[in-house]
Amino acid sequence: MCLSIQNTVPRPQISRKCASCMSMSSGTALRIATSMAVQNSTLSKLQSLNGIFAIYKKQGPTSADVLNTLKKALLREAGIANPNPRKRKKQLLKIGHGGTLDSNASGVLVVGIGEGTKMLTTMLAGSKKYRAVGELGKATDTLDVTGNVVEEKSYDHITKEAFEEQLKQFTGEIMQVPPLYSALKKDGQRMSVLLKQGQEVEAKPARSVTVYSLSLQDFSPPCFTIDVECGGGFYVRSLVDDLAKALSSCAHIKELTRTKQGQFTLEEHALKEDRWTWTDISQALQPCPKPSGQQKNAKKAKSKHMPTSSESEGDNGDQND
Repeated sequence: MCLSIQNTVPRPQISRKCASCMSMSSGTALRIATSMAVQNSTLSKLQSLNGIFAIYKKQGPTSADVLNTLKKALLREAGIANPNPRKRKKQLLKIGHGGTLDSNASGVLVVGIGEGTKMLTTMLAGSKKYRAVGELGKATDTLDVTGNVVEEKSYDHITKEAFEEQLKQFTGEIMQVPPLYSALKKDGQRMSVLLKQGQEVEAKPARSVTVYSLSLQDFSPPCFTIDVECGGGFYVRSLVDDLAKALSSCAHIKELTRTKQGQFTLEEHALKEDRWTWTDISQALQPCPKPSGQQKNAKKAKSKHMPTSSESEGDNGDQND
């Protein structure tokens, strides 16, 4: 009797389930690769932006905080998770602002991106406009509503006519002492920070500033509203303080809005937070002028004698508030 011996060792087979897993893994890898390509493309587009544009700074955060929020939004759009906007080494995106606004102030904040960070001072030449709401009868240590009341005086004697007449004395070239609480620095630190730390700070000497126009928009004591057009280095808080003293009273700022800086106006140019995107910024961007041969040579000569510094994310322009 013959027995037929058959090979009973089973042949390896790929189950439908495993095949499905392989297919899914391949699809996931493709999606990840596609996503990374899109992110790299968006980041490259961001890094190709060179110029300046204006954003709207709301009341509350500092100018530096607003700049960091803007940078985070742009990097998030490019797919960069948990960006650290304050890290200065190997910056993915160079960005800076010109002309500090107090945390209590709102309005136009001009931003430089890429090579635009180096052009802020040049491209912001021109006047700035502010609308300020002041309150007579109370003076604060910061000269605005965020400070502690340090003096109270009567204001009943001040008429609208007297107020408008006094405004004329603060138009043109005037001498002004900057506020103690300001972005100006002493020994490398902001005076406002030193004061909050309990250190003694002396007032900076009076300096020449320019007021192009100054007008009273509303007079409803104790409150009043003025419009100011001024040059660089001007402090509206100091103006309100000096104005009230000239009227034998005292005052502080309740609200301050910058309505124009250089060529940028609040109504026409300032992008609100929902428009802090690559598309909106690229459309609003004022490109940097190409440097002439003479400027390039001057830059090369300067770089030979001075160390290179990382891009600043702080103030690159005048300090007005």
